[in-house]
Amino acid sequence: MTRAPDEEHVGQTRQYWRDMILGVNDGLVSMYLLVAGVVGGGLATAQVFLTAIAGAIAGAVSMGAGEYLATKSQEEVLTSELKLEREHIADHRQMELDQLRGMFEDMGILEDDLEGIVSAFDRSDEALLNAMKALEFGVVDSERRSPFRAMAFSAVLFAFGSLSSVAPFAFVADATTGLIWASILSAVGLFAVGMAKTMVTRTNPILAGLENLVIAGIGGLIAYYIGALVGTPV
Repeated sequence: MTRAPDEEHVGQTRQYWRDMILGVNDGLVSMYLLVAGVVGGGLATAQVFLTAIAGAIAGAVSMGAGEYLATKSQEEVLTSELKLEREHIADHRQMELDQLRGMFEDMGILEDDLEGIVSAFDRSDEALLNAMKALEFGVVDSERRSPFRAMAFSAVLFAFGSLSSVAPFAFVADATTGLIWASILSAVGLFAVGMAKTMVTRTNPILAGLENLVIAGIGGLIAYYIGALVGTPV
């Protein structure tokens, strides 16, 4: 029987793929919707360009700050919970061991093996804490995220993703022409991001790319016509 090749795991970047995909995708989609809306509203090219630059800067700062605060808050909550868990292990050890036994039972560990496994964890406070950290809180140290890295990935990649919608308006005189180029570049970017994420999700790259395109395309049409509707009386 032919064995599948020994494929490597993603590694230490795995926990940051959410930030990377969210950052670049949000930059591509939100900035495209912004320029589509203001072009639909009848703004001149220079006005669209200024609006797009302001939106890109605001979006990058907002994404970075939001990811930093969210990740830092999550880490602070976990630190507090682990401190409380240490107190539980010291003051209510049997309750924690019974809880651990129940979690192992839920995992399908046979009854004959349970006592020996739980007893092994009972011999070490650190081992018991690590077991509870993984099973009760769903946390593995290698998967924890740095607030600074999460912020950097989100902000930088948002700015990078926004370029496809900002840059065209720096080189064209007509806003509609700029929107056409923004649509083309954003479509290429969205399809590429959809395909790129399949390197780690191991799903169909074509379907992932098309999914990104369809979502952004529908949003772009809605934004353009809402802009046209609002901009007409103005």
